[in-house]
Amino acid sequence: MLDKLEAIFERYQYVEERLSDPSVVSDLNQFKKINKEYKDLQPMVDAYKRYADLLGNIETSREMLEEDDEEMREMAQMELESLEARRTELEEEIKVLLIPKDPEDSKDIIFEIRSGTGGDEASLFAGDLYKMYTRYFETLGWRTEILTVNEGTVGGYNKIVLEVSGEDVFGRMKFESGAHRVQRVPKTESQGRVHTSAATVAVMPKMELEDYDINKADLKVDTFRSSGAGGQHVNKTESGVRFTHLPTGIVAESTDGRSQIKNREIAMNRLIDKIRSEREREFLNQQKKERKSLVGSGDRSDKIRTYNWPQNRVTDHRINLSLNKLDKIISGDLDQIIEGLIVAETARKLKEGEMG
Repeated sequence: MLDKLEAIFERYQYVEERLSDPSVVSDLNQFKKINKEYKDLQPMVDAYKRYADLLGNIETSREMLEEDDEEMREMAQMELESLEARRTELEEEIKVLLIPKDPEDSKDIIFEIRSGTGGDEASLFAGDLYKMYTRYFETLGWRTEILTVNEGTVGGYNKIVLEVSGEDVFGRMKFESGAHRVQRVPKTESQGRVHTSAATVAVMPKMELEDYDINKADLKVDTFRSSGAGGQHVNKTESGVRFTHLPTGIVAESTDGRSQIKNREIAMNRLIDKIRSEREREFLNQQKKERKSLVGSGDRSDKIRTYNWPQNRVTDHRINLSLNKLDKIISGDLDQIIEGLIVAETARKLKEGEMG
């Protein structure tokens, strides 16, 4: 462990020097990239310094055990026991820090909510999810921009797409992809019976072509008129955008944005997400991994969470977490659930690391 930390510290010192290099300072993209690496290394370097100090103190206490003075030896023994306990805690903390970070965790996201089975009630539930998530985003200081809205006939949304930007957005929200189920008495239900409806959430990291080594020459781009609501709202410009990745035949398009520029961005993110999913699928098949990860599969067919109104309970099925505070959660208090998912994913990675 100490060898790994020392290697990280050497890398940190090199990156620190690079940040004062005039050729780096004058190149904004390069400076941002190196500065990000510098910040990412900081927690591990801080842990390394604390660990090195701790090991030094342990060595000093062991030397004091050789003293002639019995009182000094007793004090040294007590100090050593305390330091060894702290060493165990710090080593567990370092193990977590040494888990390789998903490079996509720091990216902003395209966040989509769609009503599922359940008709009008599903649209109303999609509206509730929208309020829940946007309140949560506000507590974290993240910025949101609505890209498209398709409202339900009695309220809520058939579909709403947001762009969410801030610090480590995808890393915190990636576990939300999937089917969300609601159990409650709909406003339209006259006999007080509980109905079950659903909405799906899709979380996509905002990607660039360079992130996936996709050649622009391999892309076919088509533009077309987006369908409007009729009358004055008919779109008379070709704002819709469709990308075709020629080597794979994968197609992605967007008419969600009001401008062609925004639709190009959305369509590109969808294309990259599809290509990424296809590459991951190929990799998993190649490795013959038959088991599905408990956390973070992101499959829309997965029922990831149930919101039970009569019992004021929310259950996340992936980590068997049930909380009887639906009223608070639906108001944006999502930290306990999301932290639980992150802890479960970290534990899984630690276990895989030990098995490897």
